[in-house]
Amino acid sequence: MNPDYQRLLEAGGLRVSGLGGAGEVRIVEVPEHPFFVATLFLPQARSTASKPHPLLVGYAAAVLGA
Repeated sequence: MNPDYQRLLEAGGLRVSGLGGAGEVRIVEVPEHPFFVATLFLPQARSTASKPHPLLVGYAAAVLGA
């Protein structure tokens, strides 16, 4: 995220919910939306059928209406 726009985006409802080691924005979400999340990492890279990443489980639950 371009830091010049962070406050404007947050004022519009976007929430920064994850930062990298250097303080850079890595995860954003819109809390009022049933499932709006964006990441700069790949949750599926560490996900397996026996141990799915929590973000993927949450997405599947949102899609299924759970």
